[in-house]
Amino acid sequence: MRREQYKDFDATELFCPRCRRAVPVRKRLLLVLANGDKYDYTCSFCGTSVGDKLVTERDNIKVFIK
Repeated sequence: MRREQYKDFDATELFCPRCRRAVPVRKRLLLVLANGDKYDYTCSFCGTSVGDKLVTERDNIKVFIK
């Protein structure tokens, strides 16, 4: 039987279209929805939203990068 290796990943760097390079990001809770929590990733330098993530209550993770 195969054990689960991980449950969740958090991005530490993403590409920022405004800075035009990979930058450190800040994760913040954006919405609490019926099917899970939605988080927003923003550039640490300019504050541009560079992606978001939906974490469902069953620990299934869906990542949506803009």
